[in-house]
This record gives sequence, C-alpha cells and structure tokens, in this order.
Amino acid sequence: MSDRKKIYRLERRGRLLLLRAAVGGTNGQASVLRLLLDTGSSYTMLPVEVLEALGYDTHRPLRRMRMVTASGIIVAPVVRVSWFHCLGQRVEDFTVAAYTLPPGTFVDGLLGMDFLLHCKAVIVTEPGTVQFEE
Repeated sequence: MSDRKKIYRLERRGRLLLLRAAVGGTNGQASVLRLLLDTGSSYTMLPVEVLEALGYDTHRPLRRMRMVTASGIIVAPVVRVSWFHCLGQRVEDFTVAAYTLPPGTFVDGLLGMDFLLHCKAVIVTEPGTVQFEE
C-alpha cells in the first residue's frame, strides 16, 4: 500500500459535508451537481430531471428500489449512467438512484456509500476531507 494520498477538501455547512460531482449523459452532455456526502445513504441519488435531460429513461430503469428517506419510504428508479466523476475519481457505467430531493433542499443529490466504497475513500470529518491512496 502506498503512503501517498490524494486529499480533497469538502465544503462544510454546519455539520454537513458538501462537494461537486459531474455526470455524463447518453447525449454527450454533462451536468455538474452539488451533492451532500451521506454515509447513511447506501446509494448515490441524482435528480430525476437532470438524468432525463442527459438522456436517461427513468420510466424504464434497470430496476426500482425501495428506500427509506427522511420523508418516508420511496420507490426510486435505478439507472446506469455512462460516467460519474467526483473527488477526482471517474467511474464508468455507474448506477444511481433517480430521485429529486424536496424543494428548498440546498443540494441536488446525495453521494452514497456505493461510490465511497467503490473508490476506497477515507473520510476525515475534521477538517472535512476525503482521501484516496495514489
């Protein structure tokens, strides 16, 4: 294992950690989103409208998934995006849950444990960074 680490500083909002991510569409376009780093979320969630604008069909998903949210149980479509880029890590053919957070939410979506585990991220809550082995 390498002793070299790549460190990404996150934006702090109170006790929450925020970051930017990009997702690529089937139409060659991309969208940049503001996400909440959420270790309580098993899956990365991106807004339905953004995914549909990028060419993904949320009406015919890979599958539908039941999830518990702060507002209750939802059933969200799961789609495979061509690529997802966050914290310097690009993942091809990444699956995400299509769900639009309630109005007034200050983020577009959630970065879940699926991405963090895939990339072997190490979260350091103080000072608010994510580290990856190089």
